Amino acid sequence: MSTTQRSVTSLFTAIPTMEGAGVHLHRVFGNREVPHFDPFLLLDDFSSDTPSHYLKGFPWHPHRGIETITYVLAGEVDHGDSLGNKGTIRAGDVQWMTAGSGIIHQEMPRGDDLGRMHGFQLWANLPASHKMMGPRYREVLSGTIPTVELPGGATARIIAGSLQGTQGPVTDVVTTPRYLDLTFPPKASITLPVETTHTCFAYIFEGSFEFMGERPLEVSRRTLAAFSHGDEVVLKSTALGGRLLLVSGSPIGEPVAWYGPVVMNTNEELELAFEEYRAGTFIK
Repeated sequence: MSTTQRSVTSLFTAIPTMEGAGVHLHRVFGNREVPHFDPFLLLDDFSSDTPSHYLKGFPWHPHRGIETITYVLAGEVDHGDSLGNKGTIRAGDVQWMTAGSGIIHQEMPRGDDLGRMHGFQLWANLPASHKMMGPRYREVLSGTIPTVELPGGATARIIAGSLQGTQGPVTDVVTTPRYLDLTFPPKASITLPVETTHTCFAYIFEGSFEFMGERPLEVSRRTLAAFSHGDEVVLKSTALGGRLLLVSGSPIGEPVAWYGPVVMNTNEELELAFEEYRAGTFIK
């Protein structure tokens, strides 16, 4: 059976911005780029060695209609929510929160012993059929995330989805995402299968990579490569080696009505959500 190799259709450079109570971060994509990344809505890269840039954190705020996925590489994030969950995720851990019908939570970052904080937050949309599902919270500890060896000395941490017969710990997600953290030595090349119809992107956060396009493209740190459709993707590191997130998921193909932390299908649903929040009936 023949295969179709995906090529790079667009590049996106992460843009410095501020969120929460004053957290400095780099936004890789967001509201304006929604058509490119269905079912994903937003990707933020929060990386800083300056505590004043992140310690104010993300105080209590609501979400509805989405899933938020926080992956920590350095430092810690304290969390709490309206379901009664409390805890701390540390380097290598993941917080996978399904807001569904509504949740109120806070995320407060803390640096490591050297003041370093680094992680990512990805938002995944929910289809209309699941917008008002019961909220749930999953804390995924680093030790439960499997790592597989790939050709050429590369490795993959599998947070969600599967690779080479190994399943990640996050399952039962309606958009069937695959979320991989891939580390490459210098000049390594691998070919990975991808579900043909799934949206797929790679976000480079260390080193640099070369991708196929109309011509070979060298992509470096804090740059995202969006891929065309196809059933495999070729990843090739340069002499620097590198590390990237490779994320894919099934498109939803529905209207997106988005304001702040709430993402629904219509403006009327948005208005209802904020009316309920003001009235104290947001949590079902």
